[in-house]
Amino acid sequence: SQVPSTAGIPKRSRRRKSVTIAYESGQGDGAEQGTTEPQRPRWEPRDWQQQLERIREMRRNRDAPVDEMGVEKCYDSSAPPQVMRYQVLLSLMLSSQTKDQVTSAAMLRLREHGLTVDSILQMDDATLGQIIYPVGFWRNKVKYIKQTTAILKQKYGGDIPRTVEELVQLPGVGPKMAHLAMNIAWDSVSGIAVDTHVHRITNRLKWVKKETRYPEETRVALEDWLPRDLWREINWLLVGFGQQTCLPVNPRCNECLNQDICPAAKRP
Repeated sequence: SQVPSTAGIPKRSRRRKSVTIAYESGQGDGAEQGTTEPQRPRWEPRDWQQQLERIREMRRNRDAPVDEMGVEKCYDSSAPPQVMRYQVLLSLMLSSQTKDQVTSAAMLRLREHGLTVDSILQMDDATLGQIIYPVGFWRNKVKYIKQTTAILKQKYGGDIPRTVEELVQLPGVGPKMAHLAMNIAWDSVSGIAVDTHVHRITNRLKWVKKETRYPEETRVALEDWLPRDLWREINWLLVGFGQQTCLPVNPRCNECLNQDICPAAKRP
């Protein structure tokens, strides 16, 4: 979308308008009158830095399913860059509402058939369905994968888009997948990837100013205060924590280092 010209707008109004531009770097803010003092966040959660450090400690071994079978382990690292990026996107599409173990196994089977744009376009729907089964909503994913792959071939020369805006236009690709694709495939931090684990845990820790109902709401709330240099790690950190300790049902609060400072903790 085109940003309207700000040439004739007074400075105060122009700065207010700039906040509507997603992921703006913020260069120039606070630069007037020679001031170099950084702006303080409007709001930040209580104890968040201590909570984060303790979660890092609990995740030190990197032995959760996401570490061993997550999207970053699913693509062929010896393939050409364009093929690697395509495989990253496909693994993200398969991973929606599917355990990492199931996604990883489906990706291995796909790679045995030579996982490229052309090989998927040449494969019939029934074969693709047999290969990816039992990922969640596999019938829909067959349709989305074929549609998205055709678009990549026609519009992007077989590569994947390099902006969030274009990625989320692809069938079967949501905001979380788009931000992870930017991070893993393009090595670019475009935003925080919020899945059900990140959504659940950040609400339990009260890392959102008020309770959020949807992951996309959570992403906006987190990006409003969490320092940008932490955006890349927060997904894998909290996903693994959610798989091992902060479970959806019956969280293992007695094993959690944050038990004394977590607003949602069940204390003995």
